Amino acid sequence: MRIDPGVPGPVIVWLRNDLRLADNPALKAAADTGRPVIPLYILDETPGVRPMGAASLWWLDKSLRALSESFKAIGSKLVLRRGPAHQVLKDVVAHAEAAGVIWNRLYEPAAIARDAEIKTALKADGVVVESCLAGLLNEPWTVVNGSKQPYKVFTPYWRAARAHLTHVEVERAPKRLEAPEHWPHSDALDGWRLHPRKPDWSKGFSIWTPGEAGALQRLDDFLSGAVDGYGEGRDVPGLEATSRLSPHLHFGEIGPRQVWAAARTAAEAGDAPHGEIEKFLSEVGWREFNHAILFNWPQLPERNFRPEFDAFPWTENPKGLEVWIEGRTGYPLVDAGMRELWATGFMHNRVRMITASFLIKHLLVDWRDGESWFWDTLVDADLANNVGNWQWVAGSGADASPYFRIFNPIGQGEKFDPKGAYVRKWVPELANLPDSVIHQPWTAPAHLSVEAKRSYARPIVDHGQARARALEAYRQLRGDASGE
Repeated sequence: MRIDPGVPGPVIVWLRNDLRLADNPALKAAADTGRPVIPLYILDETPGVRPMGAASLWWLDKSLRALSESFKAIGSKLVLRRGPAHQVLKDVVAHAEAAGVIWNRLYEPAAIARDAEIKTALKADGVVVESCLAGLLNEPWTVVNGSKQPYKVFTPYWRAARAHLTHVEVERAPKRLEAPEHWPHSDALDGWRLHPRKPDWSKGFSIWTPGEAGALQRLDDFLSGAVDGYGEGRDVPGLEATSRLSPHLHFGEIGPRQVWAAARTAAEAGDAPHGEIEKFLSEVGWREFNHAILFNWPQLPERNFRPEFDAFPWTENPKGLEVWIEGRTGYPLVDAGMRELWATGFMHNRVRMITASFLIKHLLVDWRDGESWFWDTLVDADLANNVGNWQWVAGSGADASPYFRIFNPIGQGEKFDPKGAYVRKWVPELANLPDSVIHQPWTAPAHLSVEAKRSYARPIVDHGQARARALEAYRQLRGDASGE
């Protein structure tokens, strides 16, 4: 960051989804100026920027507390402010008489527009403004095909993206930051009331450790353990076989370069199987792909990537949406996933696909209604990933699953939860049923299912009939379809 030496004043680092000290390019650039550094987090209320959901606000509360302690340890302080980002930055720059402002780039359409407006205004006031790459492995505009167009299919995209990653460097956290002579006013985090009260529905969230230290520990635990069986185990919801790094990556408590470098180092050292590492990194690649798609097609949160799906005959089904949300569909694997989501702010990825498919294809509810619920209840709610994944399941997205691929919740349960461990954990009213019927409890003999039939819902729809209805809706849209 280049600032005229004759111009006094500190540098403000505007923190967003980069709540870490290590491998934080904006923070390093500010520190390298030798000037006082003011770390600033704004709970942004800019019109048009989608507000965080309740689960994300829970996570943010804990992450900011951890980050504040990290800054204290290096002689600094995290300044907290709330309001429209443009006005807050203008006020803090004026109070601190700042010479520069720097941030790490975001790629959501509303954030891009906001940041461009802020950069123009600050520069007009004589403030040096810079931004950096931190949240992705590659800038979205750099991975293009031979015609200089963005990729629409994952496999060639990831092949091209990897070619940019020949040498990935990870920067260490600064050991010390110079403090300004006078600190700007900071809000009290408790005053933001991010933690739920009356009632506190977050008791099950104790499985998480938000913050940079928690992120690094989770990565280390994964690479020294579960990654060994990742290729197959990642599809089994009853196992702890995935990294669960997604909320840490979304909030930037760990960066994708750190994940990439650590995973590659583990493979090269022989500490983890090469094939399993490659499969894991391909999932990191899907995150990159979703962000590139959203960057290049900014209308995706509201519109289908494939415009022919705009005419899809969705139904008004508030009762179906309600029982889906509450985990009372009568299909044990679907209900287990929805209850896990409510209890922990998380849902296993395989089960996310199954629950989304059920809402869209069994109930014919618009994917945007499901995306909205996930946005509010997931601790890893990320606009690019959430929208991209819902459109993938619906068949309306980039490189999407065909619409006529309709997940059978019974068959999926029998394949990926054959002993019923996942269902028994989240649907305890079925715990005493034998494995053979736990995914279709309505078929259990009467003497085995008295309690289950009394306390567990009957299926809201018949799978065969719902599948036929969905295929007919697809035929109306496309003219033909073949099923699986």
